[in-house]
Amino acid sequence: MSDTRTARRYELNLYRQYFDLVAAGRKTTEVRVRYPHLADMAAGDTIRFRIKGTDETCDVLVKRVTAYADFEALLDGEGPGTVNPTANREQQLANIRAIYPPEKEALGALAIELIAS
Repeated sequence: MSDTRTARRYELNLYRQYFDLVAAGRKTTEVRVRYPHLADMAAGDTIRFRIKGTDETCDVLVKRVTAYADFEALLDGEGPGTVNPTANREQQLANIRAIYPPEKEALGALAIELIAS
């Protein structure tokens, strides 16, 4: 029996502003809620980001996945500049919480470190 894990591929939607930052290599940490379908994401996996309703995609390699209790802890642990280099911490927290309501944040947060491929 082998301990090696087969890399997985995920397809996730991104808003244009974040997609452009990922594609340019400026956004190196993606924030997601700790949903069950993302629970097994790990280093070596690939994410294909897509702008919803378009054919625009960007593939990245997952370097690391770190779980946090909430978005504040994530921003403190990862540093806001890696999540969105165009906004300060308070703006980012408000933006993230506008996407994910409190009941989603209660599931926990994932910081996904990305490497452009």
